[in-house]
Amino acid sequence: MTTDTRWSSLLYGNKSQDSGIVEMEELPVPQNIKISNITCDSFKICWDMEPRVKERITHYFIDLNKKENKNSNKFKHKDVPTKLVAKAVPLPMTVRGHWFLSPRTEYTVAVQTASKQTDGDYAVSEWSEIIEFTTADYSTVHLTQLLEKAEVIAGRMLRFSVFYRNQNKEYFDQAREVHGNRMLPAVKDNSGSHGSPISGKLEGLYFSCNTEFNTGKPPQDSPYGRTRFEIQAETLFNPKTNLYFGDFYCMYTAYHYVILVLAPQGSPGDDFCKARLQALDVTNNHFLTCTLDEEAGDGALVFRHAQDVILEVIYTDPVDLVLGTVAEISGHQLMSLSTVNAKKDPSCKTCNISVGR
Repeated sequence: MTTDTRWSSLLYGNKSQDSGIVEMEELPVPQNIKISNITCDSFKICWDMEPRVKERITHYFIDLNKKENKNSNKFKHKDVPTKLVAKAVPLPMTVRGHWFLSPRTEYTVAVQTASKQTDGDYAVSEWSEIIEFTTADYSTVHLTQLLEKAEVIAGRMLRFSVFYRNQNKEYFDQAREVHGNRMLPAVKDNSGSHGSPISGKLEGLYFSCNTEFNTGKPPQDSPYGRTRFEIQAETLFNPKTNLYFGDFYCMYTAYHYVILVLAPQGSPGDDFCKARLQALDVTNNHFLTCTLDEEAGDGALVFRHAQDVILEVIYTDPVDLVLGTVAEISGHQLMSLSTVNAKKDPSCKTCNISVGR
């Protein structure tokens, strides 16, 4: 349901082509259509109407399509069972519904005005011009819903001591020879939730921190290459670093992934995340913590990660190779486990929310 009007679908059954809807020149074609207040699953629409015929208009017909379908033949009413019908209400009018609107998606929309007749048929105007718009990313409200779902399955916290990043040997050679011995942030790919506000926008470096349960050390296999950079956790994650929740998803498997962002306070990455993501308490959350070692009493930090989800940690600043070590792992490159541009399973009840996918 929309907050402003009640929607139904146009269900035409097997009516003949010339029954059910009658075109009448007297009804005005909507002009100067404007789309505003766009979210990931709603928008407001308004247009200019001639005052003299407002009282005759009882309904609006909305033709909403994903942009890739805009060149298909304009539908005939009798052939399309799911176009939107709204009772005429004061404009602007809100269109809301996660069952037909997805985040970050290009749409086209056209409008007819209609007058319901005493026999139940409709008199309609011609179609308006076609307007294009793009739905928005998840808001912080939607990300909070994802966060709460992720917290349910995160599991207990295990200690760790290093972040690590796997790539092929050529990647590290280029970092040394071309980038001044530094790994430079790159724009995040489109893996994860379709509505994620960081995909294709946030720049950073992917790191892992998950450990093997039996050894407490990083695994010797990786999907991303057999050359590994390891860095002490405190170098990237400390009281001068802010932590943000970025996403929660799966890829049609039993594994679930949580994307976290580590941003040095006051950095461009930190400013980006403050406006879009849910900040986490670095000392007390379900995924990744940095706390003082109370037993040691010497100011040392203790780091823990969630056991039951795979953490993908994005660090938003360049990292100098001199701050860690580069070595070859003894295991295999398991390409099938790569999450590069991985699409989220839209049917998983564990990691989806009701605002598109």
